Amino acid sequence: MTEIVFLEPAEAEMLEAAEYYEDQVENLGGEFLAELRHAVNAIIENPQSGRLIRGEIRRRLLRRFPFGILYRIDPEEIVILAVMHLRRRPGYWTDRM
Repeated sequence: MTEIVFLEPAEAEMLEAAEYYEDQVENLGGEFLAELRHAVNAIIENPQSGRLIRGEIRRRLLRRFPFGILYRIDPEEIVILAVMHLRRRPGYWTDRM
């Protein structure tokens, strides 16, 4: 199985979004995390499936939430660069490449 590594800022974005959704509706934060896990598992199964958006950086969209997972495929692991809200500051993550 391919190892998934979240950069610290990506992990913080994930947790912040889950907390936000949980504050809105009980259990919605958990549903967000479940959808994120589903997307990460899909990346593991087929890393090339994400759309190339810049250089070797790929994006996998979440189904129920306006977020995308930005990642790169390294020889030994898949690195999650950002858990990005799709309607805010589009290029903020580029310094993580």
